[in-house]
Amino acid sequence: MAVLSKIRQRSALLIAGIGIALLAFIVGDVVRGTGAGAPPRNVGKINGHEINTREFSQRVAQLEQQQQISNSQAIETIWNEQVSTILLNEEIEKLGLRIGKEQLVNVAKSHPVFANNPEFLDEAGQFNTQKFNEFILSFKSGGPEMWNQWLAFEKDLERFGLQQMYFALIQGGLYTTDLDAKFAYKTDNSKVSFDYVTIAYSTINNEEASVSDAEILDYMKKHENRFKSEPTRVIEYAFVPSLPSNKDKEEVKEVIEGFLKPSIQYNAETNKNDTIAGFRTVKNVEAFVIANSDLPYDSLYYAKKDLPLEFQEELFNLEPNKVFGPYILGDYYYLTRLVDKKPGASVDAAHILITYEGAQMANTTRTKEAAKAKAEEILAKVQADSSSFATLAALESEDTGSKAKGGKYEGISKGTMVKGFEDFIFNNPTGKMGIAETEYGFHVIQVLDKKEGVKLANIARKIEVSDATADEVFSKATSLEQAAATGDFIAKAKEMNLDTQTKVTLHPFQDQLPGIGQQRAIGTWAFNKNTKEGDIKRFDNADGHIIAKVTTTNNTGLASVSEARLAVEPILMNEKKAKIIRAKMTGATLEEVSKSSNASIASTTDVTIKAPLIPMSGYEPQVVGTAFATEVNTNSKLIDGARGVYMIKTTSVTNAPDINVNSYKSRIEYTDRSQVQGRTMNVLKDRAKIEDNRIAVYQ
Repeated sequence: MAVLSKIRQRSALLIAGIGIALLAFIVGDVVRGTGAGAPPRNVGKINGHEINTREFSQRVAQLEQQQQISNSQAIETIWNEQVSTILLNEEIEKLGLRIGKEQLVNVAKSHPVFANNPEFLDEAGQFNTQKFNEFILSFKSGGPEMWNQWLAFEKDLERFGLQQMYFALIQGGLYTTDLDAKFAYKTDNSKVSFDYVTIAYSTINNEEASVSDAEILDYMKKHENRFKSEPTRVIEYAFVPSLPSNKDKEEVKEVIEGFLKPSIQYNAETNKNDTIAGFRTVKNVEAFVIANSDLPYDSLYYAKKDLPLEFQEELFNLEPNKVFGPYILGDYYYLTRLVDKKPGASVDAAHILITYEGAQMANTTRTKEAAKAKAEEILAKVQADSSSFATLAALESEDTGSKAKGGKYEGISKGTMVKGFEDFIFNNPTGKMGIAETEYGFHVIQVLDKKEGVKLANIARKIEVSDATADEVFSKATSLEQAAATGDFIAKAKEMNLDTQTKVTLHPFQDQLPGIGQQRAIGTWAFNKNTKEGDIKRFDNADGHIIAKVTTTNNTGLASVSEARLAVEPILMNEKKAKIIRAKMTGATLEEVSKSSNASIASTTDVTIKAPLIPMSGYEPQVVGTAFATEVNTNSKLIDGARGVYMIKTTSVTNAPDINVNSYKSRIEYTDRSQVQGRTMNVLKDRAKIEDNRIAVYQ
């Protein structure tokens, strides 16, 4: 961890970058258990190369911790990384590619960790080799442990460089001929005009062209490559929410209303009962809130716009020491008392931050004197023309949090900004401009506006589910679980006005479920080798109870029918509708078809292959392509388009004039080369023999 510690001192951005890069080499202490029995020795094999379960789990745990992501997301990320690395290493070895130590500096120049990091750039924004070498030396001087960590990362740099070299070789082999470029140019710029008759698929009722599961499955088998899938489960579930009842709310309301009245408390020191004033009249409001509220006392002043919108008027217009409430806001019942109201309690201000070397969070070699001189120069400009402040903030400010907003911060309360900045904006009138120095540098400041603010004391009590309500909710969930074992529990859940979901397709390591959010436990159960079709289970959590049932298990390697239906049903349904429509569109000419189908003849002009859009119909590439291929003043045959069945008659074709197509060649080559990495990986994965054991290990 020495590398990360060192980087943390140097740059927050660098932490994230190298933290991810070192992931493949840093060994953590956490290895996730996988239930009873030892897990398989490997989580998978890629062309015979094993991915060790222990090492894989360590990397998953490391990524979870570093990026604060879910276990499922980390498993998927590390798996994809491992598969890609193994496949690329095989290709690199076949080609005999190597990188020498002296080439690593050039690799670092393009590595995302270093390429755009100010720590390694000079004043001109170029990669500074000297800074990079000094960075490496700082690890070497840090002792053997730190140096070994760097050497490990150096291997990652080498891997990155070899992969970039491999992809560069493929990119270098791509070439666009003049013929290819000419074809692309003609396709983009030639235009066609045509008359047409169409009947839309939407004119036929779906019931007349219904598609069965068997038809979808047959289509999937004919196009297996399009529907390859990991194992899936189809589930249905009902959610019984655990929410406070009206009685629960009334009980909290009674408690909070009690704070308005005086109370009697025994004083152990005097052996007497003391009368404690209620919230309306108590003198030490802060102590009263601390003693009785579920939320801490807030001493800040708030402008009207910063108050809860639902009660904005009532709260802002309270008289001093008057109380508003009880009222519900979120999960709490509130009583609110106005403690103070004063002008100028909230300030809108804009600033331009100029940093210098040694200032907090600064990334510059600028001296303090130079920073002050620059701030004074900017101040003179904005004083001469105040309308230029926002533009100069965008150009000059080194505060990334405000420069895109013209340097503006709104609704600033005392105690929320650094002292020098805060002193200036609260001690100067609206419109004042000047310079304030803080530990971050020199701030050119403009006081934009001052607003009246209120200080409110809130007693808040959370509205929680009582034991009695929790018992009622649990009883409801139990009865639903029993119903699931004997009949249609979804129908019963709907009768109970509960949220339900049916035909939900689950993939391995899927966390998010419709309507109920992240529910890893359900996926783990559904993919467990002991869970069968028809199995039912209740899942309890803080939000309520979920009754889930596995309706279909699919280990065929193809997507489930229910999942594929979304894509396949419209295709097959339109094919059936096209047959019905074709029977109506009889005739050999546009006029005959128009008459037989009672559809009017329409026209469209100057349509291109690049943008094959027909007015009132939409995207119709096959129809437009047919129009280009049909001789002028000739009727086409019937065409099954994307939105309906067509007959067209081409009225004119305007071919694009010949030009020098070098710009098209460059554009095509750029597009092709930018897609090399993704396409190459897809090909390598399709050709690879991949054995995925993750479900056995983690589900």
